[in-house]
Amino acid sequence: MAATGFQRSCYSFVLLASLLVATSMAEASPNRTVVEEVTGWLRIYSDGTVERLTPPGAEPFTAIIPPYSTPRGGITVHDITTGRGVDVRLYLPVPAATSNSPHHRRRRRRPVLVHLHGGGFCVSRPSWALYHNFYAPLAADLGVAGIVSVYLPLAPERRLPAAIDAGHAALLWLRDVASGRNLYSTGDSAVVERFRHAADFSQVFLVGDSSGGNLVHLVAARVGAGEDAPGARPRALHPVRLAGGVLLHPGFAREKKSRSEIENPPSMFLTPEMIDKLLALGLPVGVNKDSRYTSPEMAAMAVANVRMPPLLLMVAEKDLLRDPQLDYGKAMRHVGKEVETVVSRGDVAHIFYLNFFAVESEQLTKNRTKELVHTIKRFIDRH
Repeated sequence: MAATGFQRSCYSFVLLASLLVATSMAEASPNRTVVEEVTGWLRIYSDGTVERLTPPGAEPFTAIIPPYSTPRGGITVHDITTGRGVDVRLYLPVPAATSNSPHHRRRRRRPVLVHLHGGGFCVSRPSWALYHNFYAPLAADLGVAGIVSVYLPLAPERRLPAAIDAGHAALLWLRDVASGRNLYSTGDSAVVERFRHAADFSQVFLVGDSSGGNLVHLVAARVGAGEDAPGARPRALHPVRLAGGVLLHPGFAREKKSRSEIENPPSMFLTPEMIDKLLALGLPVGVNKDSRYTSPEMAAMAVANVRMPPLLLMVAEKDLLRDPQLDYGKAMRHVGKEVETVVSRGDVAHIFYLNFFAVESEQLTKNRTKELVHTIKRFIDRH
């Protein structure tokens, strides 16, 4: 997010508060020690316990938004157990006023978005206000049939490829829904049927922010390689078709620091420590950032012979990971993939559009967020 003076102050406060809390806990529990910590976000203890934290100042963003069936802003929100071993949050636009006219009876089906959340593979949930306040209105703004946000398994308890498996499982659930298979709970059946009749399953787009952007690439690569079952064909998801992928400030990085990691300022939601430690905890054991999961060049090389959908890559000028993100776009184009790269200019940083306070109060952030949404809509409409 944009590194305003307020955010830099919050960042300093997070560091101080986390150190004080860590000292207090160590004194209270002398037989359990912290063996790894991501300041303000995550602690791993000597007994194997993993504790997820909320940094001071981030509470409004990590507040849990319960699902609701009474429309707000033309949207309802539903948590659904898919029957594919993964739960999803469905942002569902309210149907237009009913009519017996042929126009309403023949209302066209609309695209579907599958959202893969960020958090360095280790933290965050789709139910956070951080995501709800962006993706709920986005479902209405884009005119889609719905946005399916996947509850991803979190590392270090479940390292990659667990999140890739979950993203792919969500696509298999869409295939079940499109085919009319009754693999969802009875209580959700009316909601899922409403979604099914509105959706064009040949127009499914993956969208992911931060490490979720990496997952857009990785899940699309699995679909392109037809890896949903041994010996399966790339068309095994039929009638579901990936029409495109949107990578919003993806978490590409290398072992060697880029210029943007050195020169751009940290923010509450991305620091050099988070880049190093969260990725180290999220990647498979024995794998570092110079791998197909996070290295721009190795990610591109891994899909050189894989069918990939058109991709939209959104980059923020002050993002710590700006340079490896841009390098990803170049590397993908070098191996013949269709990638449109759009840079949000000015003092805007990692996932700035999710900072709903800044979107409401800072004109630059508001303008760049509107431009980002317009760019996504244009990409979807074109594909």
